[in-house]
Amino acid sequence: MQMNDFPKIPVILDGDPGHDDAIAWTIAHGSGRFRILAVTTAAGNQTIEKTTYNARRVCTLIGLKAPIARGCSHPLLADLMNAPSIHGETGLDGPALPAPVMEEEPLPAVELMARVIRSCEEKVTIVSTGPLTNTAAFLLSHPELRERIGRISLMGGGLGFGNWTPAAEFNILVDPEAAKIVFESGVPILMAGLDVTEKALIYPEDFERIRSLGNPVSGIVWQWLEFFYRFHRNLDYKGAPMHDPCAVMALIHPEIFTMRDYYVQIETGGDYCRGATVPDWYGITGEAPNATCLVDVDREAFADALVGLIAAYGKGVAE
Repeated sequence: MQMNDFPKIPVILDGDPGHDDAIAWTIAHGSGRFRILAVTTAAGNQTIEKTTYNARRVCTLIGLKAPIARGCSHPLLADLMNAPSIHGETGLDGPALPAPVMEEEPLPAVELMARVIRSCEEKVTIVSTGPLTNTAAFLLSHPELRERIGRISLMGGGLGFGNWTPAAEFNILVDPEAAKIVFESGVPILMAGLDVTEKALIYPEDFERIRSLGNPVSGIVWQWLEFFYRFHRNLDYKGAPMHDPCAVMALIHPEIFTMRDYYVQIETGGDYCRGATVPDWYGITGEAPNATCLVDVDREAFADALVGLIAAYGKGVAE
């Protein structure tokens, strides 16, 4: 069976692009596996103004024709934190991108989410690759639509460690209160945390495979990878960790991942552990699992799949 023979999954792409968000959206559109109903932006890697502009540029690059709406400009309760040391002052530094032709919707992200979820005949998957502010705000403001969400596939957290503090991963740390709402919502969660994303490395030789594809999108993606790897190379990484693409790839190729079900709690207080995602490893709480967690990946299969999805832009699949 070919990829496009599968029924398309209706999705909302919610993120804060960001190099790895941009790559995640690129493979989502290139796969042909999704009916992308909307794109919503979050404040995280950069301010909401910058991430929304980046979303419009990325959608223009890959030819993704879906409504784009600006999300919440700050977390539910906390002050906003950004990551310019990793993604640059624009949030998507590196290669020149086309001027955006995709316009921004006049309504806010939460209302666009409500509109498309209400009107879709199937349950909708939310793919969140940034802080969970928009999704939490949607759940709070439209509880009647919660059952219309099929699942939330997210990049965030870590079962064993953090990357922005010893205990917390960036996306969760930006808005732990939002993450707590999402994890306690009862909506099925597919969690791509640091436990797997730090293993989903794209090596420099894979960059070259992507560059050699020769299509306009691959020419940008390999430069995004080069820019993103520049930061990680200084930390002795062997390649660029594909954090956000894991949340998409797990929906396209679940067979290349190892998954475990856990009850995961979000720490919203504490001097040292705010933003931590705490798994109940041994069932001590007696609570049923609320998240299917990615814990391992076949790195070579992941890299091959990524290259193949970028190659789709040279074969007319993603038109």
